[in-house]
Amino acid sequence: MRINVIGTSGSGKSTLSKRIAKKLDIPYIELDALFWKSNWTESKDDEFFPKIEKAVSGEDWVLDGNYSRTQHIKSKRTQMVVYLDLPFHVVLYRIASRSLIRGFKGTELWSGNKETIWKHLFTRDSMIWWVIKTFHKNRERYISLYDQAEYSHINFVRLRSSEEVEYFISQL
Repeated sequence: MRINVIGTSGSGKSTLSKRIAKKLDIPYIELDALFWKSNWTESKDDEFFPKIEKAVSGEDWVLDGNYSRTQHIKSKRTQMVVYLDLPFHVVLYRIASRSLIRGFKGTELWSGNKETIWKHLFTRDSMIWWVIKTFHKNRERYISLYDQAEYSHINFVRLRSSEEVEYFISQL
């Protein structure tokens, strides 16, 4: 099975992706880990795309992440997209909690990068601010994406609550 879990930042993509991968005993792939270099340096497409192509070349995987510019790569092999469409207040609470906890703890993410309290509370690079700005726009984009004929081979699953997430996991 080849599954791509999508959703806005803070929706629980990584947590759900890891749970699916563990339950199905298949590899977990995190797009952020493929994208971010040290010092929060973004990968250029010519280095990022080959990493994704290699990562999704296997028979089974769970891919965690959106990166709309990679859609042409991901969609070729994806069999199922799981869209985490949780309510705004849930996502905002999760992103704020996660960001502040990571900032306080100095949690290392990808390539040695760490989030800071300063970044999340006082800069335009704040994930909290990102969610506020993009949540509704992303919802429209994700919903309309899989109505397109070029993605008709993909089973699209939209999960709107924690209960729906738990039921989905139980049915795998």
